[in-house]
Amino acid sequence: MTGRSDGRLVGCPLRPTARRRWLREAGGVLALTLAGSDLARGASLVAVRVWPAEAYTRVTLESDVALQARHFVVSDPPRLVIDIDGLELNAALRELVAKVGSQDPNIAGVRLGQGAPQRVRMVLDLKRPSAPQVFALAPIAPYRHRLVFDLRPAVAPDPLLTLVREREAALQAAGPAAPPWPSSGQEAARQAAADLNDALGDFIGQLDTSDGAPGDPSLPRHRPEATTTPAAPPLPAGPGAASGPPPAGASAALPTSELRPQEMAALRPELSATPPPPPAPAPESRPQASPPVRASVNRLLIIAIDPGHGGEDPGAIGPTGLREKDVVLQIALKLARRIDARPGMRAVLTRDADFFVPLQERVAKARRVQADLFVSVHADAFITPRARGASVFALSHSGASSAAARWMARRENASDAVGGIDVRAVRADAQILRTLLDMSTSAQIKDSLRVGREVLGHIGRVGRLHKPQVEQAGFAVLKAPDIPSILVETAFISNPEEEQRLRSEKYQNQLVQALYAGIVRYFARNPPLARNRVA
Repeated sequence: MTGRSDGRLVGCPLRPTARRRWLREAGGVLALTLAGSDLARGASLVAVRVWPAEAYTRVTLESDVALQARHFVVSDPPRLVIDIDGLELNAALRELVAKVGSQDPNIAGVRLGQGAPQRVRMVLDLKRPSAPQVFALAPIAPYRHRLVFDLRPAVAPDPLLTLVREREAALQAAGPAAPPWPSSGQEAARQAAADLNDALGDFIGQLDTSDGAPGDPSLPRHRPEATTTPAAPPLPAGPGAASGPPPAGASAALPTSELRPQEMAALRPELSATPPPPPAPAPESRPQASPPVRASVNRLLIIAIDPGHGGEDPGAIGPTGLREKDVVLQIALKLARRIDARPGMRAVLTRDADFFVPLQERVAKARRVQADLFVSVHADAFITPRARGASVFALSHSGASSAAARWMARRENASDAVGGIDVRAVRADAQILRTLLDMSTSAQIKDSLRVGREVLGHIGRVGRLHKPQVEQAGFAVLKAPDIPSILVETAFISNPEEEQRLRSEKYQNQLVQALYAGIVRYFARNPPLARNRVA
């Protein structure tokens, strides 16, 4: 044993109390050492992500600690300059240069430099003038601290004018008699709403021959001439010829999705701006006149399709990694193509690629194009993998129809927090959101329940339903006051069996056909009213 100046002997074990005191002191020194090293090192980047889209491009820097940034815009040539404090130029940050592709509609290139210790200057060269938003997001699962740059065009594209241009392109492709496109953007804006009122024609007369049964949407679904019936055989000559029953099988040519005669009688006055002329009196010897041809609705039907989540917000994730945002986008794109293929109908997507759209922007886009229907497509998830089945939801003012509906609404309404929005912009629009909520009328909810029942009935033919009736809850994305709106949970992606079904293109096609058939039947039974002009 050797002595020490502190009176303890080297090699003798410390008493428990002395050992704990020594560990506390050593731990404190170690913590200070690590903290000092961390401060000297600066923040560490966890990930660098780029989400390019025509609507806007988002750049996200995810880090272990919050980053502070200052930015300014240079107009000629257009570029965004950002100074980020607490960051060193490293390999993770240099990945951003490679992640910006030449096809990005907003960013031409990225330049990086170390302006000073712990300060990085980032220059984003832009392809067009931009109204950028730079903001920080607090940690929320599954992300840590995020610094976000949203590069939106200085002049945002108008979805209504886009719709009109698509309409003009279709008319010009159809033949030389198509009316010319207005010579100026101002003239196009004045004519935009009027151009939407011209195109539906005999939509009701071209209903599917199918009753909405599942099947491959690529197969023919209606007769070549949906508004006419086969010609009757020649009538016997002479005034004494008696009228007989129609030939056997004549009624089989009528589409099975046609409305009953009493429904047609109720709807016919609403289907045309001018009543049809009275039929000429038939000779006594002729048989009874054939059923009347359907009248037409003389305007375009616009269906807003909203694939949930997107971009930074993956939505629910299945047991094998299938992401909700991906599968609902696939279904929405197929449904849009199915609707666009029908004369007189046009689909408008709230997103057509993998980028995030705030909930209020989804509603605003549908209202801007004066949509006749809003359909938000999702895939459920629950805390237990045993939950299964599809659901359809409408808005509720008086609380959710079930505890599960309340839970799902709360989860879907959290999309903005995960996807990331500028809180300052949300506060500026808070009054608008409250007004929209107050304006959501009982009539809108009643119409939403009607279309929900049609869609739910057809989905029940291709898969299991979670609940046999349309449920209601306070989904933020359903709060358009003047548009019937439904949210369709196609399946539980958290259920292993249903996750595999959602991967299947065949099942996706069946879902698309079910959604399409439900939408068509709803408008057959509830023809749209005249469209209001858009300011």
